Amino acid sequence: MSNIAVIGLQWGDEGKGKIVDFLSDKFDAIVRFQGGHNAGHTIKVDGQTYKLSLLPSGLVRGKYSVIGSGVVVDPFALFNEIERIEKAGLKVSPEKLVIADNCCLILSVHRELDQLLEEKRGEKKIGTTGRGIGPAYEDRAGRRSIRICDLFDKKTLEMAVTNLLFYHNLLRDSLGVEKIKVDNVILELEQIKEKIKPFVKSSFEIMEKLSSLKNVMFEGAQGALLDVSFGTYPFVTSSHTVASQIGIGSCLGLNENNKTLGILKAYTTRVGSGPFPTELNDDDGEFLRINGGEVGTVTGRNRRCGWFDAALVRHPIKLCSAKYIALTKLDVLDFMPKIKICTSYKIGGTIYNYLPQNINLWDKIEPVYEVFEGWMEKTSDIKSFEKLPTKAKNYIKRIEDLCEVKVAILSNGAGRENTIILEDYYK
Repeated sequence: MSNIAVIGLQWGDEGKGKIVDFLSDKFDAIVRFQGGHNAGHTIKVDGQTYKLSLLPSGLVRGKYSVIGSGVVVDPFALFNEIERIEKAGLKVSPEKLVIADNCCLILSVHRELDQLLEEKRGEKKIGTTGRGIGPAYEDRAGRRSIRICDLFDKKTLEMAVTNLLFYHNLLRDSLGVEKIKVDNVILELEQIKEKIKPFVKSSFEIMEKLSSLKNVMFEGAQGALLDVSFGTYPFVTSSHTVASQIGIGSCLGLNENNKTLGILKAYTTRVGSGPFPTELNDDDGEFLRINGGEVGTVTGRNRRCGWFDAALVRHPIKLCSAKYIALTKLDVLDFMPKIKICTSYKIGGTIYNYLPQNINLWDKIEPVYEVFEGWMEKTSDIKSFEKLPTKAKNYIKRIEDLCEVKVAILSNGAGRENTIILEDYYK
C-alpha cells in the first residue's frame, strides 16, 4: 500500500469526509494540506454525526492527524470545533492532533474584511463563507501573516502584528472602518497561545514523523473546480485544491508514491456564485436537493443542484492524475425516472469537451446530454456491485467511459456500511 490523496473533483461537497473515514483504518496518519474552516466534512458513525471543518476526518477513528503548513488556521474556530466534537464523545489530544508551526493564522481582522468586501460587492459577490480565509491567504502571499510560531516570542509577535496592521489599517481607513490597535490584536492572541501550544510542532518534526510511517492519507478540502488557478475563477477558493498542493502544504514534500483517489458525486452541486452549466432550477433540481440533503455543512445554505457533468470534471481528473474514483450518493438518484449526463458543451458552433476559462463564454453554454432510464428502486441496502440494478450499473459504466476513470468505491448511503468496493485502487 502507498500514500494516497483523497481529492474532490467537483465544487466540493462530494462526500470526501465519509470516504476518508471509511478508508482511514488502513492508514497511519491523515493530513490536511490546504484550506481552512471553510471546509465541511460530515461523517456518520453508529447513529452519531460528526461535522468537521478544520480538523482532519481521521480523528473520528483516532488516527494521527496533521494540520499541515498549507492550511490557514482560525485558532478560536479550531477550539470551538474541538469542544463540539468532544461533547459528541471524541477525545482530541496533542498525541493525536498536531499543527504545523508555520501555519498562518486567521484573525478577527480577516473575518471582518472578508464580510465587508463581500457585502460591498453586492450582486457581484463571490459567495465566500465570510470566515476570513481569502484575506488570510492574501496576507500570506503579501508576507505580512502572523504564523503560529510567532505567538511564542513577544518581540516577534509585536513586529508581526505591527506589519499586519500597517496594511490593514490603510485598507480599513479607505473603507471608512475604524482602525485596529496593535495591543488589541496581541490581546486577542494572548487568549489562545497557551491553549494551542501543546498541539504545535515544527514542520520539520512533522515531516520526520510522516516519513517514518508506512501509509499516509492526504485529505483535500473543497474541490478541484474551486482551485485558485484551475477552477472557475474568480468564483473559487483562495488556496490550491488540486493534488499537487500536497508537496507544499502537507509538510512532507514531494513523494513519488502518492496516488490520487478522486471523489465524484453521482450528480453535481455547488454552493455560492459562479458558472454551473447543468444546474436544474426545476422539480428535478429540488428532488436532488431534498433527497440528497444538499445543505452546506459550513454555510447552511442550500446547494445548487444539477446533472452529472463529464465535460466539467475531465480537466481536474487529469490535473490530479486520478485513475480511480469514489462515486458517492448514487442512492439519491434511485427514484428519478430520467437521469442525464452532460457529455460536452455547445457554444455557438463549437463543441467543447471541457469548461473554457473565458468568462464571457459561460452564459452561452448549451449542455449536450445523454439521457438514461432511471432504475426506480432502492440501492442503499445493496452490498455488492453485481446486485445493483442493471440500469444503475450502466449509468456508472458510462461515467467511467466518459471520464476515463475506474470507479473503485461506490457510496450508496451516508453510513460506513453503505459502501461497496469495486476495484483495487492501491495498485
